[in-house]
Amino acid sequence: MTLKESLSARALAAPQSGIVELVNYARGRQGLIPLWAGEGDLPSPDFINRATKDALDAGETFYTWQRGLPELRQALSRYYQRHFGVKRPFEHFFATSSGMHAINLCVQAVASPGDEIVYLTPSWPNIVAAVGISGAKPVPVEVDYVNGGWSLDVTKIEKAITPHTRALFINTPSNPTGWTATQDDLQAILALARKHGLWIIADEIYALYYYHGARAPSFMDIQAPEDRILYANSFSKNWSMTGWRVGWIVAPPEIGQVLENLIQYSSSGLTPFMQRGAIAALEQGDEFVRSNIERARTSRDILCDALIATNRVQTRKPDGALYAFLKIDGIDDPRAAAFDIVDKTLVGLAPGTAFGPGGGAFLRACFLRDPKQITEAAGRLAEYIAKL
Repeated sequence: MTLKESLSARALAAPQSGIVELVNYARGRQGLIPLWAGEGDLPSPDFINRATKDALDAGETFYTWQRGLPELRQALSRYYQRHFGVKRPFEHFFATSSGMHAINLCVQAVASPGDEIVYLTPSWPNIVAAVGISGAKPVPVEVDYVNGGWSLDVTKIEKAITPHTRALFINTPSNPTGWTATQDDLQAILALARKHGLWIIADEIYALYYYHGARAPSFMDIQAPEDRILYANSFSKNWSMTGWRVGWIVAPPEIGQVLENLIQYSSSGLTPFMQRGAIAALEQGDEFVRSNIERARTSRDILCDALIATNRVQTRKPDGALYAFLKIDGIDDPRAAAFDIVDKTLVGLAPGTAFGPGGGAFLRACFLRDPKQITEAAGRLAEYIAKL
């Protein structure tokens, strides 16, 4: 038996990321425009960095509150009151070591080995892997693709529910499709969860990246106190903090000790000086977030208009999130095409094969970048497409 063969079945089953595979292949090339990952090109703003440096200088390097600094949890409470119009006491908020950590904790909290979690696909691949590594079974429900856009048939979710189902994982606005649930969609999903006694794990990380209003519809708008909903979120996108690995969970206080225990045995708490930066982001960062969203809107329009104009690309301007999901005439193997495109154009796109059922015919481009860079990327891609 080899060393690898002696590892656990769960570890061996963890899939290689189809996004990271391409990133590792082409990272660092001169002239590269990397649209493959879900991040922008702006570094974290100075007011966040300064707060973090000040905390380091003040010696905030010791063990800390497992649930997060009270000041951070209070700042999260105020954030939701400003942007979502809901009053949640700080006891509902839990700091995590990234949005991915938040998702893992939510999955661990509600599902045991052999249970099922229903999720919408095409989807960010990490949720599927997180469920599988936990020993639970991810059950896909495909969002419908029609004339370049995406829509949800909620009856498909009900058909996927079995006696083993413990939770519904709902990401809206969606990575990678940009599909954004209407309030009617959310009402129907919540009705199913109530009917079957299920948890909802709500990934609303892109809620403010919504191009038809101040924010996207949220389960926060319709939730009753007794509903079983966990919200997994991250500081990565709003405040250009992808490398920080700082996230949070919104959860009923009744399960607070369970979440604290899971935090204790996975990370033992988020580093305190990074929490000070997160507090600054929440308290001082609304204008930075607004500017990031407008930057995304401008670049979305540039990229989609240019590619649609080729008459070879099927897509629509997404309602939310940061991604154009592209179906390009003449491309039958998006994974091979992604490698070919980065070799020939130095534009990095993520292959749709990384996003599960329903995604295999597409390529994903993140447009949260300088509009000048997006204009250049769109020109390179249009030239490549013309030669297919």
